[in-house]
Amino acid sequence: MTDLAAAEPTLPPAALPVVIVDDHSIFRSGLRAELDAGIAVLGEAATVDEAIALVTQLQPRVVLLDVHLPRGRGGGGAEVIREAAPLAPATLFLALSVSDAADDVVRVIRAGARGYITKSSSGAEVSEAARRVADGDAVFSPKLAGFVLDAFGAVSGETAETTDELDRLSAREQEVMRLIARGYTYKEVASTLFISAKTVETHVSAVLRKLQLSSRHELTAWALERKLL
Repeated sequence: MTDLAAAEPTLPPAALPVVIVDDHSIFRSGLRAELDAGIAVLGEAATVDEAIALVTQLQPRVVLLDVHLPRGRGGGGAEVIREAAPLAPATLFLALSVSDAADDVVRVIRAGARGYITKSSSGAEVSEAARRVADGDAVFSPKLAGFVLDAFGAVSGETAETTDELDRLSAREQEVMRLIARGYTYKEVASTLFISAKTVETHVSAVLRKLQLSSRHELTAWALERKLL
């Protein structure tokens, strides 16, 4: 059952308020225990109806949302997003699933999820993903990038058109831009390109400035629209 009694929980200073939505109590308990100290769990829900009511009531910054909820309303996790988002406009949704199937990824992204990671992720990884979503980033496991492209209607193998905007970026900045847009962390980009995380941060700042964008979420959308991934 949902934790609706916690209507006005007291948050630790600077903690990120989240709600966990999953129909398995063992998973909810395990995830709650594994999240780091910077994450404050306001409550839990197990069904679509419970989740909509809880998110509407508590207005968390991020919802950690199971994709495969019981489909009493016919929509599972995606239905939670469609119903709750208009009632909690400041709330963002990070999808969690045991599946990396294209249909699951595409469905929840189209519903409005800002990220999608698998349940094999560690508590630290989920905590970091939640913070990145709260900061406005789009967060996806790197191997899911192709499904994200499908969700936005990009055609695999299509040659990207050269644009004046892209020409503003150096070759290295373009490499960093593509990896960041695919959901890689600074550390992962640094490891892939054999540069320091600080250098990655510098390149990202330059890319956002040159493209007149304000976040990695906007960068992902920009790259997807131009079929650059």
